[in-house]
Amino acid sequence: MAPPSAVSYDIEAVTDTEAIVLPNPLTVNGVASRRAKAGKLVAGTAAYTSSDLFKSSTAGKPKAKRWDHYFSIETKSRQPSSLKGAAKYLKTPGLISLGGGLPLAENFPIEEISVKVPTPPHFKEKEAIKTGTTLSAGKYDVSEGKSVYDLSIALNYCLGTGAAQMLRWVTEHTEIVCNPPYADWQCTLTVGSTSALDHAFRMLCERGDYILAEEYTFSSAVETGLPLGVKFIGLKMDDQGLIPEAMDALLSNWDVVARGARKPFVLYTVPSGQNPTGATQGVARRRAIYKVAQKHDVYILEDEPYYFLQMQPYTGPNAPGIPPPSSNEEFLRSLVPTFLSMDIDGRVMRLDSFSKVIAPGTRVGWITASEQIIERFVRANEVSVQNPSGISQMVLFKMLDEHWGHGGYLQWLINLRMEYTSRRDILLAACEKYLPRELVSWNPPAAGMFLWLKVDWRKHPAAKTKSILEIEEEVFLAAVEQGVLVSRGSWFTADRENFVHTELFFRATFAAASADKMSEATARFGIALRDIFGH
Repeated sequence: MAPPSAVSYDIEAVTDTEAIVLPNPLTVNGVASRRAKAGKLVAGTAAYTSSDLFKSSTAGKPKAKRWDHYFSIETKSRQPSSLKGAAKYLKTPGLISLGGGLPLAENFPIEEISVKVPTPPHFKEKEAIKTGTTLSAGKYDVSEGKSVYDLSIALNYCLGTGAAQMLRWVTEHTEIVCNPPYADWQCTLTVGSTSALDHAFRMLCERGDYILAEEYTFSSAVETGLPLGVKFIGLKMDDQGLIPEAMDALLSNWDVVARGARKPFVLYTVPSGQNPTGATQGVARRRAIYKVAQKHDVYILEDEPYYFLQMQPYTGPNAPGIPPPSSNEEFLRSLVPTFLSMDIDGRVMRLDSFSKVIAPGTRVGWITASEQIIERFVRANEVSVQNPSGISQMVLFKMLDEHWGHGGYLQWLINLRMEYTSRRDILLAACEKYLPRELVSWNPPAAGMFLWLKVDWRKHPAAKTKSILEIEEEVFLAAVEQGVLVSRGSWFTADRENFVHTELFFRATFAAASADKMSEATARFGIALRDIFGH
């Protein structure tokens, strides 16, 4: 990555984003009052649903831009599902359905499921074992008046939006955190963000297109695009991630003939705790990137699995920790505003996921975008993943909606914030203790779960005869021999064909190992480096 520099953002905006007023963050009480006014949610098997049913008033907000000019041939060809479209008639009183192939619930061999979850604010595992609450879902809880969601609904087919009960929750959560400033935004559930990215690439790109991204980016995103004939082109980074001037320069000077491809119009970015570098874009940086996107009419894919893993400021080894946010309001105010919250054009698809904040195995996430984009996305869901697992949706609904509520979920996220702050600080302390500072440097991450280690390859005894990639492999294998696995930086290059390696990086995570094992692993990596570099 290029070193940070003092820059002046003189890019002209199509519309001024500086005037956006972020909402009063805690609208949890507003959610409760809206629900009370709306009355009990009635949403049975394969019920039609939309975020429009659950949002607050959008009066005074503009509508999103149209994106027809960027839709791929594939997505333009998609038609609504004939069978799923007929589901709207299921709510007709007295209707007897012989139409859809929805099995009878009495033939589902699951009568009840129970899960034990923490009771706020007692989130620690040892506390949860003692004080946790067991939540149960029965097959006919709706008809028995016990809930608005039961197994007879969750275990059956669902529409491409996901269940209304979970869609309501993610819509409310998105409005609390982001409050998109245009009127026709919507959410839809996904089977995780990797699946959502596959849909998004197919929706917007043709074979031969390029996607913009940070020069080091999430390798699975690149590997999702490559079989589709879509390549990534990397943009220079500094300690805040993507540099907007680099994006503007590349797009302003794009040569269609020389590149053999049309000018890129999709940006894939991980703004918070970026994978692999750990960089987090500040609010000024995000606004500058958005202005460049407006200038060149770029559509932004805002992939934010680590957004809620923004940590307390790093105060150095052995320094006293900063206390946690004292309230949900303070926690929300501490978060960097999202691209979605400044998106007056409807040019952002935000990808959210429960993978990093609840559990990867749920395979449940959601996207937020304009109504036009969501409609095309749902068409793709209907003929592929259909919807997330009903059992996963049920477990999440019971915990997030019926048990924790929006306020309790924010308390859980504060708990995670402090957990990851502690884990980051443990790894950084180990790096200070065990890694040779004359060879290795790093920036303390402000979010996420990754530490990006820069190794001065020029000090290798054979630096004049060996390539960077040869030295990288030597270090990687020596570390494995010492008993520690770190990820090679070259695995994360956006441009797999043309990237010129000038620096040597390794990615370490503080998410997976215990405190003592993180320290031991760091010590082993230090031994490997000293052995190879002769220090």
